[in-house]
Amino acid sequence: MGTPSIPEGPRTVPDRLRSAAGHGGRLSFDRFLEIALYDPDAGFYQAERPRLGPEGDFYTAAHVHPLFGRTIAARIWAEFVRRGRPYGFRVVEMGPGDGALASQIASALSARLTPGEEVEYLLVDRAARMLDRALDRIARDGPMNGIRWRSAPSLSGDGVFAGVVLANEFLDALPFRRLVWRGGSWHELLVDLSSEPFSWAEGPMARGVPSPALPPGAREGAILEVGLQAEAFLREVGDHLRSGAALFLDYGADEEVLIQGHSAGTLTGFRRHRAVPYPLESPGEVDLSAFVNFTRVRSSARASGLTEVGYRSQADTLGAWGFSELLEAELAATGDPEARVKTQLAAKNLLFGFGNFQVLELATRA
Repeated sequence: MGTPSIPEGPRTVPDRLRSAAGHGGRLSFDRFLEIALYDPDAGFYQAERPRLGPEGDFYTAAHVHPLFGRTIAARIWAEFVRRGRPYGFRVVEMGPGDGALASQIASALSARLTPGEEVEYLLVDRAARMLDRALDRIARDGPMNGIRWRSAPSLSGDGVFAGVVLANEFLDALPFRRLVWRGGSWHELLVDLSSEPFSWAEGPMARGVPSPALPPGAREGAILEVGLQAEAFLREVGDHLRSGAALFLDYGADEEVLIQGHSAGTLTGFRRHRAVPYPLESPGEVDLSAFVNFTRVRSSARASGLTEVGYRSQADTLGAWGFSELLEAELAATGDPEARVKTQLAAKNLLFGFGNFQVLELATRA
């Protein structure tokens, strides 16, 4: 008598979503995103094909020009020096993607380190395939003086540390809820998986929202995305960053701007660098994200004991961190006129092509 076969679980993301919804056939949007983006076998970030860069679905500022990473490196170096160039200084990059930004930053830091100095660079990503791609990129770049590479699935695995937490386009990709103002109160936007294509449904808020309180009096039918995982991550940073800085670069706005200027919400889906017309279509194959609600994120940072050093546009922040000086040095070192033009165009893109991007700069009290 042969061994009875064990039924396999659902293979595709739509199947996994239906399984999670059960007989009710509905999921909250944060649960929908958790599976569509981060399912360990079939989620968007676990795909075999690249998700970032020209061959992927989207690109980040690090793919525009290395000046972006070098400018961030200058800010990290300033923190390293301010802390007395300590041994064990750690840079933690959340969601390093394909490793392009990490490579730019580490290369710039390595060029400044003197013999005997060391910076630990920790790549953190819960998506194993994404982390593998970043590590492959780092390996191809070869060893860098004074840089010790490590990787981990979370920031908190090694306890408290001193250094810098860097999150570029990280908060927007964390699962978030969608709420709709209906009849004088907030309701939950759910995904109905009972038919094809998947559709939106509304229901009462089954879970509360921690402080700060949601804004009242929104326009009828207005949609607000609330990223509770992003807010929880700020608390994690506050718990584990003993001394140093935390840098969050992301597209987003204050809550009032989101409600008044984006009443339909800011959920977007991208595939092969094109916006998809219906974000619920083809889950697992589409990058889904929304503007960061910086009002709530900043509140969470304060509640976590972090001090706000700055909150401004990405263009203004890069300028404050020395972008212009680095650009001048890059142009001075470039003899090829065509290369100079390309660098100038890339610089213009970095300063003016990311208009919705904000930078939240935090520091510990110690």
